[in-house]
This record gives sequence, C-alpha cells and structure tokens, in this order.
Amino acid sequence: MEAIIKLENAVIRQQKNTILKDVSLEIAEGEFVYLIGKVGSGKTSLLKTLYAELPLAYGKGEVVGYPLSKIKKSQIAYLRRKCGIVFQDFKLLTDRNVYANLEFVLKATGWKDKKAIKERINEVLEKVELPDKRDKFPHQLSGGEQQRIVLARALLNAPPIILADEPTGNIDPETSYRLVELLKDICDSGKTVVIATHQYDLIERFPGRVFRCENGIVREDFSFAEKQAAKNKVINDGLKSEFVDVGSPAIAEPVEEPLETFEEIVSTDTETGNTIIEVTTSEIQIEEPVNEEMATIETTILVEEENLIAEELPCEKEPEEEDKPEDEKSKKKDDDGPDIVGFELI
Repeated sequence: MEAIIKLENAVIRQQKNTILKDVSLEIAEGEFVYLIGKVGSGKTSLLKTLYAELPLAYGKGEVVGYPLSKIKKSQIAYLRRKCGIVFQDFKLLTDRNVYANLEFVLKATGWKDKKAIKERINEVLEKVELPDKRDKFPHQLSGGEQQRIVLARALLNAPPIILADEPTGNIDPETSYRLVELLKDICDSGKTVVIATHQYDLIERFPGRVFRCENGIVREDFSFAEKQAAKNKVINDGLKSEFVDVGSPAIAEPVEEPLETFEEIVSTDTETGNTIIEVTTSEIQIEEPVNEEMATIETTILVEEENLIAEELPCEKEPEEEDKPEDEKSKKKDDDGPDIVGFELI
C-alpha cells in the first residue's frame, strides 16, 4: 500500500534545540498508528512537523504529496485541509455554540452554500454521536463531549489523515476508550490515524503500529505486537484444550433384578354378596442393548402382568350334632371356633 506519510533522515527542531534526529518512517494509507514516549520526548513536535507547524530542519519529508522541506507558505493551508487535527486542549471558540464553531471552519476553508454546510455539520455530529449538542456552548459540555466536537471539527473536510495529539489527556478512562474507538472506526473507513499518547492501555485495547520517541530518536516498537501475539496464542491454546476426546458414549448398565409393583383392588360380587380381592403384579425388565458401541441406547421395557384373583368361598352350614358321624363328634371341642374362610386361586 502506498505511503501517505514519509520521513527520511529528518531532523526536527524547536527554535535552535534539536528534538529528534535521523527520523525515518513510512505510514501507509488506512493505518492506525501510535506515537509513544515520555512527556517531552518529541511526540508533539513530530506531529507539528507533519502539518508544517514546525519546519523540517534537515532531511526529507512528504505528507499527502506535499514536500515538507520545500513547502511554500501558500501551500500550508491546503496541506492542513488534508490533515484533520485533534488537540489535547480542545481549542474551541468559547463565545459561540457547537454549530457556529463548526460553521466557522467550513467557511474559512471555502464553503459557501448554507444547505451544504448544514448537511455536513449534521453528518459529522452524527459520526461522533453528538447530534443533539449542536446548540450547546463549550462550557455546557463535558470534557469528553468537547473532545468529540474537536474530532467532528477535524472530520469536516473529509481529510485522509487524522493527527491526534494526546486526545485523551483531559478526559476520564472510560471516555478515552470510546474516543479511541471512534478513531479506530474512522481508520477502518480508510483514513490514516496517528495518535500521540502515553496511555499504553489504549494500545492493548486497540492494537496498531507503534513508534517510540526516546532519547532523541524514533524507532518502531514491536513489543506490543509481540505481546498481543503471545496473548492470542495463549487464548487459542486454551480454546483447543477445551476439546477433549470423551471416547464412546456411556452405555447404561442393565438392571440386575426386575422391578415389581403390586396393586390390590377390593370389590363385592352383586349376585352372591361375596368379597373379591384382585391382586395385579407388574414386572419391569430393562434389556441390555445388543451393540454397546451404538451411540443411541435402545432400552426395551418388558412388562409382564399376571392377575391373581382370590375369591372368598362361602362356608357350608355345619350339620346338626346328631347327624355327624361318631368320629367327628369325638373330635369336636367344647367351644366353637371361628368360621374358616378359604381362598381359591383362579
């Protein structure tokens, strides 16, 4: 992919002080890039050089086709239209509302049609998720909302590059994440985004290329990418370990002894007046499957029922004493015993 930002053996100075030397880097279209380093390490000076706020002292540089070492004053305004700039300290006009702040930028860059201006302002406010804040003044907005208005301002002329100088420095962590997420979405739409920051947790959450400013030099830092790759490997290895060989499906063991249940029904014969007791038994047997390797366990339940009917038999009238045989009379006791009830299995 073609480089949209190029520096080759560049030297960057603030007045007579050399801030960075021998800077060589290339950033392609659509890349998401961080500049990291301690306060005073040269991050802001590097960004200012990219939009021609600081002149390039030595070496070569090119941004969206404009040569930084030979750029004319008349070209600087056109270069800056190609670079949307997000400042840490907002730089909003405090005497006018959000709509007027954005309208001022469009008119200053040649927009004249009021309808087109209104449509463009509404578009960028939607993009930064603040369509209802157009009539608010800066002091009526939170720090995070002001920074999103600054981002909306940077998007007005649809620049191919967004340069953000410590955009999360004055807002809380959660709002910082949402702002950088917006910048990442803008990058995903095809724009190049360069963020100067000292908040390394942003890099872990929203990965990108990293250049470190340290001891007067700029070098690409691969440690974050390596750390992320190692982290991804641990996650992937952990996911793989979730898949274990569970072997063949479990086979239900057969029941050793059949199960029995009993049900007793008591009724009365209407013709004879005899009591009828009906006992029903049910036997349940689980049959072992023929093939234990089968994934589906087939269980056959055999129910065998046997009905036993016990019917109370009537007792015949005992013969009179004189009608009994002599041997029966001798066996009879003095006291009469209870009636004998017999059961007949049918």
